[in-house]
Amino acid sequence: MPLPDPDSSVAHSFALEFDGVTIKDITQVSGLKMEQDVIELKENTADGGYVIKKLPGRWKAGECTLTRGLTHDNSFETWIKDSHLATPDHVGRRGAMTVFDFEGRVVKRYAIINAWPRSLEIGTLKAGDTSVLVELLVLAYENLEVG
Repeated sequence: MPLPDPDSSVAHSFALEFDGVTIKDITQVSGLKMEQDVIELKENTADGGYVIKKLPGRWKAGECTLTRGLTHDNSFETWIKDSHLATPDHVGRRGAMTVFDFEGRVVKRYAIINAWPRSLEIGTLKAGDTSVLVELLVLAYENLEVG
């Protein structure tokens, strides 16, 4: 069996899209996952034995962290302000995290359902430091669909 093309699984770049707005220049995404509760069903068998069965439960809501270098793009801040002013029914947005290969073709798309910004953190400010100043946006979401 041949091995898969190693370059096909490399995430060269990615972008976050919400409501027709594409946020690029994201350098890192962490915590993007789908998770489900496990229900344990404990039963006695007909011969008096004890059995534990595991069943799928409810889907868990998730959180992911997006990191990007500091830019003039204020889409993170605008989204946070909009979520503060919105009613609880209108806070969440549907969007997607799209992963591109080295030629800019879509490798995979992750639909993020009912997401809203939980926090925005600015990286450490240190005089004389030569590292890139970053923003970390934490998104809370209700569900994730792989497409």
